[in-house]
Amino acid sequence: MTSNSQEIIHDIRAELEKMINFVTGEQARTATADHIERGLFKLLIRLGAKLLTLFFVMRAQACSRDTLQTAEGHQLYYQRDTKRDYFSIFGKVALWRPYFYKTGVGGQTPLDAELSLGDDCYSDLVREVSEYLGVYSVYHKTTDILKRLLGLRLSTRVVEENIAEDAAAVEAYYAQKVPPAPTAEAEILVIQADGKGVPMILEAPAEPKTRLGKGEKRGHKKEAVVTTVYTITAAPRTPQAVVDSFFDQKQDAAAAKADSPHPAPQNKHVWATLDGKDAALARLAKQVALRQGSHIQHQVALCDGCEALQSRLANQFSDFTQVLDFIHADEYLWNVANSLLGETNEQRIPWMAEHTLQMLSGQTEQLIADFRCLSQAPATTSNQREQLIQAANYFERNLPYMDYPTYLARGWPIASGVIEGACRHFVKDRCELSGMRWNQDGAEHLLRLRAVAENDDWDTYHDFRKRQRHARLYRSPFPSQTALEFQAVDDVAIAKTATSGATDHRVATSQPVNVCRPKNYAELPLAV
Repeated sequence: MTSNSQEIIHDIRAELEKMINFVTGEQARTATADHIERGLFKLLIRLGAKLLTLFFVMRAQACSRDTLQTAEGHQLYYQRDTKRDYFSIFGKVALWRPYFYKTGVGGQTPLDAELSLGDDCYSDLVREVSEYLGVYSVYHKTTDILKRLLGLRLSTRVVEENIAEDAAAVEAYYAQKVPPAPTAEAEILVIQADGKGVPMILEAPAEPKTRLGKGEKRGHKKEAVVTTVYTITAAPRTPQAVVDSFFDQKQDAAAAKADSPHPAPQNKHVWATLDGKDAALARLAKQVALRQGSHIQHQVALCDGCEALQSRLANQFSDFTQVLDFIHADEYLWNVANSLLGETNEQRIPWMAEHTLQMLSGQTEQLIADFRCLSQAPATTSNQREQLIQAANYFERNLPYMDYPTYLARGWPIASGVIEGACRHFVKDRCELSGMRWNQDGAEHLLRLRAVAENDDWDTYHDFRKRQRHARLYRSPFPSQTALEFQAVDDVAIAKTATSGATDHRVATSQPVNVCRPKNYAELPLAV
């Protein structure tokens, strides 16, 4: 150890003593819990920065300053120790490491590869925390939270740029991800697709208007096509049971539902893109292909009646049975009921229950005939006629997808609540906040990382991303760090090791990695 590391260790011990005194000293005897907690948190952050600095100093001291042999056989000579700023979760820390150089060949800092540093100054933990906040909240709130909680000062531009960079490997991640095991799947494979508008930034006109005309807007919306694929267990039920549950006609409907809960989707995968319907369904087809197997007994495509989506689903997924979303179909019945009876009429709910049961029982053609006949009645108003004809036309066009008695008997889902929830939560709740406007790249990057979070792939994705980045920057195996991480977070295993003398197999089997150095030092913008 050099005097530098000794000084840091001395500071750390003094800091620990200060923390102990903080919770045991005279002032602590009258302090509030809030005061102690806040003070400890700040002291811990400061202590973390010192410990991280010590780690960097120790690693730099362990580096050889002898001649460096590159993978191409060149000899690089030690020049000096160069500084690199490292913005960690504890704040800004300086990293000094040996720099090797030869005229005509270039320079390298081998410690960068050994530490698997990125090509910017932000730690992976800072990136991941800020990005996780960013995919669920507006960027300026993300930076505000980090500043208030950790004292980190990141700009919204940095958060946005980091999200863009770290979203680049999402497609590659899902291309190599192993599909769920058949034993973890159910027998019905379900796909759904729907669209949700995202407010976009318009190009500035040559002569901006001071005041917009009637119907004009300063922005426009572009459709984000949301897709999902999952499996679900068959749940056979009768049309009457669906009506009873939907309208709560029976007092014991809730109790009956609790006794036989509807099966939940398994291994749900959601995605959204602004690249159009064809691109969205082409990607969905790849996900579907991964989920195929002898364990799948039925294939169902749920849609809300959008003709553009229905035709594409029919072409792309011809072996799937298309089902019209029952909730969307029932909305047309609600429109008719409101126009005929009014929204406050006591007979509206019984009317709806009766006609919904008729639709679910396979009598939709009779409904169409009744609505068309009623629309011609002399006493029918123009508004009532419009609603009756709209419902009749909608049902007539979607008759091939409304064989609800068969769907219910087979236990298939008939409502697209999964995709409706995804459109609202996945897209609308993040992209349509007041005053929000997007460019396509920015929205696309956000939606990709948001999909990673929603699919519960956050940790595994970022591990994949870091390995991909390491291979790109250093062209070498990713350094093994399982043992260190395991020791840091698994107190139970540490206790067992201390008491029994046993060594965890993950620690025992970790082997050092032979790190290859990059050929061109200029590939690392912050290396010098």
